[in-house]
Amino acid sequence: MQETFDAWITPIMIGGLMLFMCFIIRDLARTSRAGRFGTLMLFVVLGAGMLGYIFKVAIGWWLQQQGIQTS
Repeated sequence: MQETFDAWITPIMIGGLMLFMCFIIRDLARTSRAGRFGTLMLFVVLGAGMLGYIFKVAIGWWLQQQGIQTS
């Protein structure tokens, strides 16, 4: 039961955290009056870590589908 709960709640909570981080980046851009280009750069640079995590999950899923064991 605990493993099933962990398997479901972890992606949901990480997704919620990512949405909250997007809200923080947007608020940072708005309070600093960054403009369109500055806002875009904030999302690109600060969102790169979130994008890296998404790539990690996608690559891990793809490797599992191919039958390659990951540790």
